[in-house]
Amino acid sequence: MTAAAGRPAVRSPTAGPVTIAASAAPAATVRGRLGILGGTFDPIHLGHLAIAEWAREALGMETVLFVPAGTPPHKPGRRIAPAADRVAMVEAAIAGNPAFRLSRVEVDRPGPSWAVETVALLADAERDAGREPDLWWIMSAEAFAAIGAWREPDRLIATCRIAIVPRAGAPTPTAEWAEGCLSGASRRVAVVDGPELGVSSSLIREMVAAGRSIRYLVPDVIAAHIANHRLYQDPAPRNQRP
Repeated sequence: MTAAAGRPAVRSPTAGPVTIAASAAPAATVRGRLGILGGTFDPIHLGHLAIAEWAREALGMETVLFVPAGTPPHKPGRRIAPAADRVAMVEAAIAGNPAFRLSRVEVDRPGPSWAVETVALLADAERDAGREPDLWWIMSAEAFAAIGAWREPDRLIATCRIAIVPRAGAPTPTAEWAEGCLSGASRRVAVVDGPELGVSSSLIREMVAAGRSIRYLVPDVIAAHIANHRLYQDPAPRNQRP
């Protein structure tokens, strides 16, 4: 891929992390380039949507898949909203962006939702469609700092590349930092610069439980779904729907 004017190339497998400034012009769309934003999305909020759009523009992604986790492996014992609600909220939140799509690959797959298995399935699907996989997993700097604890992280970064987005309170990614998180990772990442949004799903859940407004933190349609389905309002455990 040829870099857009004023923007560094991101194809080299041997270069260290490339930082793409927020002020740079959007990259030309690369046909078949697929971004993947996984998460519990409990609930999805404006921060999720913003980082997906920043990564899409910065790296020329044709599509960004939003992949709600079925059984989040790193959150054992934490009560989460039913998958049906989380999927419905993601679907509603991304409806206005033609480059965003929902994937049920994790909620329809039994067992823990390991990222490495999700990426392998998506790569196989691309090959079955006659395309060479060009996959980018989108994650925050905070999440990337813990990538060494993920399941088969070396296999993960061999199957896809990583787009690191800023997160308030997390370190600024550098080549040395990326290597410290996982050996060899610095050759497989790009850093997408942008505002450090402090909104989080846990904050939204706490605000709903306290009866506070979440307007301007989530799309209006998500606030309506939460209210209509009484999500996060009862601090006691609630029965989970299938």
